[in-house]
Amino acid sequence: MGYGVFIHRFDSIYKDSPAERYQFPAQYLGRVESCVGDWIVYYEPRKVAQTRGYFAIAKVERVISDPEASGMYFALIEPGSYLDFANPVPFTDTSGVIEKGVLNEQGKISGRAQSAVRPLSPADFQSIVTLGLNESEPLLPRTGEEFAPSGFHDEQVPFEFEQNRERMRFSVSRIVRDRIFRRNVLRAYSQRCAISGLRLINGRGRAEVAAAHIWPVEANGPDIVNNGIALSGTVHWMFDRGLLSLADDLQILISRQTNDPEGIRALVNNSGYALPTRHPIERPHPHFLQWHRENRFKR
Repeated sequence: MGYGVFIHRFDSIYKDSPAERYQFPAQYLGRVESCVGDWIVYYEPRKVAQTRGYFAIAKVERVISDPEASGMYFALIEPGSYLDFANPVPFTDTSGVIEKGVLNEQGKISGRAQSAVRPLSPADFQSIVTLGLNESEPLLPRTGEEFAPSGFHDEQVPFEFEQNRERMRFSVSRIVRDRIFRRNVLRAYSQRCAISGLRLINGRGRAEVAAAHIWPVEANGPDIVNNGIALSGTVHWMFDRGLLSLADDLQILISRQTNDPEGIRALVNNSGYALPTRHPIERPHPHFLQWHRENRFKR
């Protein structure tokens, strides 16, 4: 087992779904197999406009052949392991290259930096994750919304590294996942309810809106921003109970089983569509929306 870097770009031609699978050709099979049972970092190349750099972590569960494409494989991601970074990490900062393993003996960037899959040292993994999951300005919870104890002695430490003689183990608590997921989703919607369009900030500076999972965590839904939507309290309750859903084009769907359809329509913004996110990559993914319509929505 070992850490790795998987290159993925928003407009990838591969059949990737970062929270679920990563498609790759046979030339990378050995490198990917060495990551099975361990964590990888997703990286978007610098040549991509508005690149996110290192943008997420995930754990590789197993590798299978692509049944539809000869010579292609899938790295299947362990359910519940994917997590978007609170802060995407650039390839370089003021101190130089973050991933020291791509440097050659002369301290220059080597050809390894171009590899779609490459090994990652424990030290580089720790550096990237520390930067990516650090919340320098944590988003305040809603009024009355308290986080359960995380099991950490210091709540400011959002993840845990445990070093032993052989290797380093890494874990992220559920409370921290929820906090980072909320931060990312609310930022994507500018702290505004995607259904009603309201942006309510209380007197203590807290946004009165929640980050809802479209495909819930308890059903193995991932902590990826395009599996989230910002919703105010009442709308969140209706979405979770299947009284509201979204079409793939983000049209707002109202269940015919509700006892007050006109009341619900009064909560929906005038366009009849969910508000757009800041960036296209943050938009709710049709795959997750389909799950919600098929498993939660009361038609």
